[in-house]
Amino acid sequence: MAAWLFTVAFLVVAMILVGGATRLTDSGLSITEWKPVTGAVPPLDEAAWQQEFEKYKKIPEYTQLNAHMNLTDFKGIYWWEWIHRFLGRLVGVVFFVPFVVLLLKSEVPGRLIWRCAGLLGLGALQGGIGWWMVSSGLDKRVDVAPERLMIHLGMALLILVLTIWTACEALAGQGRGRGAPQGWRVATSMVFGVIILQCLLGALVAGNDAGTVYNDWPLMNGHIAPFVDWSKGIGFVFFHDQGMVQFMHRIVAYIALIGITVYGIMLAQKCMDDEIRLISTSLATLAWIQGILGVATLVTGAQIGFGLMHQFVAVCLIILATLLMWKVARADRDFRLR
Repeated sequence: MAAWLFTVAFLVVAMILVGGATRLTDSGLSITEWKPVTGAVPPLDEAAWQQEFEKYKKIPEYTQLNAHMNLTDFKGIYWWEWIHRFLGRLVGVVFFVPFVVLLLKSEVPGRLIWRCAGLLGLGALQGGIGWWMVSSGLDKRVDVAPERLMIHLGMALLILVLTIWTACEALAGQGRGRGAPQGWRVATSMVFGVIILQCLLGALVAGNDAGTVYNDWPLMNGHIAPFVDWSKGIGFVFFHDQGMVQFMHRIVAYIALIGITVYGIMLAQKCMDDEIRLISTSLATLAWIQGILGVATLVTGAQIGFGLMHQFVAVCLIILATLLMWKVARADRDFRLR
């Protein structure tokens, strides 16, 4: 059961990364319909390709930004979105079929049945959220709504975290300990929370193309903070203003880097559990790598290679933080302070 769930988690990671590439290549609106079943089959001949292209020509992204695009160009963006949706379907099949088989063989512990059923439900909900996001860019906008992109990524991260956690529970068996001291559990949860928050802000940056402005560092066009037109409203500023969105992403990055580093050093000094120390040290090291990648992504104007590496490391940080939180929650006797 653990092997199955870790496989699902791997596929979710792949889907998140392909989703990032889909966003960075502006491919997300290339498929203008949601067909959960028949949409699994891509165009098979030139007539079918031309039909899909004609549908794309009717949306604002084409008429306002990509009117120069020919059929060959369209195929390039179409495949990214198709692969992303195909992975979503694959995750659903890889989760549902083994789950049913394991249930019929009575190999799913009672304590995990409803948890797995909940994950299945979240997966179905994520498909609906994905289309809700795409539909926001098919009428009046030339891209998807950034806040919907943030929700879509947030749900993907939630599914990833819960899948990994459940896989660890299946692998280790039912826990009987009380976990590490409360202070460490709270601190670990805060580390996890700030990483999640930073990932969600990263989605807002991507959704607003905010990485293409203020490409100097550590200042923003020579200033500490960007100019913000507050007359457009607080909601617009915090979700749609490119300067503010990037500024928030920078500030939380500094907070996260300092907090994770201090946490890692203190835990390494005080905890005698080798696995916990290894995960926390790896987390702190990776946080610094992520910071460097973030600056590289910024100063290159969100160049796709750096953008993809930045997103990959973010997912790795989420995975490490999840494993660390699970270990600390289950530590009890294994958690000894020096």
